[in-house]
Amino acid sequence: MKLSAKAIITHLLVLGFFVIASLAYFYPVLQGKAIYQSDIAQYKGMAKERNDYKETTGIESYWTNGAFGGMPTYQLGANYPHDYVKKLDRLIRFLPRPADYLFLYFIGFYILMLCMKVDYRLAILGALGFGFSTYLIIILGVGHNAKAHALAYLPMVLGGIILVFRKKYLLGFLLTAISMALEISANHYQMTYYFMLLVLILGIVYLIYAIRNKELKHYFGSVGLLLVAVILSIATNATGLMATKEYADWSTRGKSELTIDSDGTPKEIGNGLDKEYITQYSYGIVESLDLFVPRFFGGSGKEDLGKDSKVYQYFIDQGVPPSQAIDISGLYLYWGKQPIVAGPAYLGAVIFFLFILSLFLVKGKKKWWLLSGVILSLLLSWGKNFPILTNFMIDYFPLYNKFRAVSSIQVVLELCVPILAILGLKEVFRKSIDQKVKLNALKLSVFVTAGLAIAIFLMKGFFDFEGATDERFRGYFGDAALEILRSDREAVYVSDTLRSLIYVLLCAGALFLVLKEKVKKNLAFILIGLLLVIDLVGVNLRYVNGDDFVRQRAVEQPFQPTAVDQEILRDQSVYRVFDPQEGLNGSRVSYFHKSLGGYHAAKPRKMQDLVEFHLYKNNLQVLNMLNVKYIVQQDEEGKSFPGLNEDANGNAWFVQNLTPVNNADEEIKALDTLNTKTDAVINRQKFPTLTNLSYDLDSLATIQLVDYRPNYLKYIAANKYAGFAVFSEMHYPNGWTVTIDGIEKSHINVNYALRGMQVPAGEHEIVFSFEPEVVQTGSTIALASNILLGLLFLAGIAFTFRKPKKKD
Repeated sequence: MKLSAKAIITHLLVLGFFVIASLAYFYPVLQGKAIYQSDIAQYKGMAKERNDYKETTGIESYWTNGAFGGMPTYQLGANYPHDYVKKLDRLIRFLPRPADYLFLYFIGFYILMLCMKVDYRLAILGALGFGFSTYLIIILGVGHNAKAHALAYLPMVLGGIILVFRKKYLLGFLLTAISMALEISANHYQMTYYFMLLVLILGIVYLIYAIRNKELKHYFGSVGLLLVAVILSIATNATGLMATKEYADWSTRGKSELTIDSDGTPKEIGNGLDKEYITQYSYGIVESLDLFVPRFFGGSGKEDLGKDSKVYQYFIDQGVPPSQAIDISGLYLYWGKQPIVAGPAYLGAVIFFLFILSLFLVKGKKKWWLLSGVILSLLLSWGKNFPILTNFMIDYFPLYNKFRAVSSIQVVLELCVPILAILGLKEVFRKSIDQKVKLNALKLSVFVTAGLAIAIFLMKGFFDFEGATDERFRGYFGDAALEILRSDREAVYVSDTLRSLIYVLLCAGALFLVLKEKVKKNLAFILIGLLLVIDLVGVNLRYVNGDDFVRQRAVEQPFQPTAVDQEILRDQSVYRVFDPQEGLNGSRVSYFHKSLGGYHAAKPRKMQDLVEFHLYKNNLQVLNMLNVKYIVQQDEEGKSFPGLNEDANGNAWFVQNLTPVNNADEEIKALDTLNTKTDAVINRQKFPTLTNLSYDLDSLATIQLVDYRPNYLKYIAANKYAGFAVFSEMHYPNGWTVTIDGIEKSHINVNYALRGMQVPAGEHEIVFSFEPEVVQTGSTIALASNILLGLLFLAGIAFTFRKPKKKD
């Protein structure tokens, strides 16, 4: 494959255009501002201790005590040795965030279109349609950066796969291996997993065609080559993958040791998440029409309707200040059944229309695997609203039960629909297709899409526009306000339906003029491109716009210390803080203190269990053993203050008795009545050889933490007798080593979640250090794999641009 100088210049100009488009949408980054992303603020709270330690010492700590009582930093921005894929990714994403991700959306889809032999002008339209898809913009607004990152690389991976099946073996292999390595490095395996379902569909469709065309040799050769590319891409990310797998087994994503729930009832046994949690975010079947009409179900949980809202006018009439009335007017507009919705997954009326057009014009295997991907994605996104398929996938399909929020599988649809839309547009401009066929397809497409819009408009009489939040709204503001709110919901339903209808008719009109040769091709590209962008950007700006940008400092320091924080921080000892109001669903406390709480989709399972079994029941003994010295409380006026827990056990202590139990259920239940200062619980299933259960305790015995770092803890123990020490640190089965006076010893899991060990009589230095083998092993694999991939890439370049031999 050779590129002419003209083609290279063209593609460089296209990349320049994408840079401009990305910066134009997120223009505040040019003013030095940054977008405030709620999820990233929570991440910064979780990662604060790790980041501060790295900045101060230059050392990468793979453990933090800042959140959930202690956990690895594998999912909190840890950097690994020889991670050259991440360096390449940073080179590609050179724009300020979040413009960098939008740029990545554009170039990824553009490369895919070129791999599918689409004219660069149509490829630009496809890139704009994909990149400005409302869902992809919304996730940037709320801070789902890892998800956006992963989605941006998926088109490139798909392009590499298609090239291999097009018999462009070398280029396809390299593109697949490199883009898949970047995809895995993005670290959102749920998105990668959903994409693999699409690849599976593609493989099945291509197999059927290979059998029909007697090309099985080419098919299986291509599959084999792609498998090698994927294996190589996995190996380049060995450290991150191995570390994530290790942590996942310890987290809520892994298999629980418990067979009972906190109320004593039998626990649903599985090796993944429970069905209710997996399907909590499920798209309503009818709600899926917001792919075509953005505010079919009200849009989001917080819409800005401005002063045109009837609710706004109602509250103004009631004497409510304008700023408050504006906030209330859009707060309850969403009337679907999902718990939280930041915005609709709007594809764009223009893209939707072109997608329908493609179903009449596009033929062959491309149409069938893409359409199958759309249908499967849509059905699975319904989750609990389509239980037959969802339950089958959860119960029988490998790894499907590891991921929550099934509604997000619509990302497959978000990818497939624009591809088919552009392929359909490509057929419109293909001269070999009869004009009558094109005109007939155009008429049918208008009939379907415009008919759907009209049907939706007429359906408004079948809806009562009642939502799950109505009772709360009624409780706050009364019946009269609720009725006006419902009229606002109906108003945006009607206006957005008509809006989609208008865009459909305008796009159809532009194509009709093209087919009647009233408009030239280049002008048609411009017209359709303008319609497409104005359509999508007009909706996107409702949810992500310049108002979301703040001063850079506000993003870098998302939390400011309160009077409570400042008072607690006067205590320079090592302890934990627990805020029951935040619980395990926030990381503000983690930003300033060592916290029991945090914000993560995969929480440490044992901390989750302790919260459910004990902390929700105010078991102070469990707080004591976790060294919770301060509990944030509220007085009668609702003002927060730091409650000092004088009974906290400290960093470590000697116990007199070990209470043996037979399983994890008995172990966690034993904490109901355990005096954690004098006794500890051990699980005989795990430690059957531990026979010494009683220890003499010197009244003057002490263990003091004399050196604290996130990944290094040094204690000085003094005890007249041989004893058993309990440490207020989370037990993690991998990576932690312990020495007594420089000699490596073993420690065990006690009190369900903590560490414990036998300590000889006398004064000793005890050191815990976290040096995970998974990082050392993974880094070695990653280094070798990156070298191999680099050599293959250089060989590919040499082969591609080799000079042909002169003939004699």
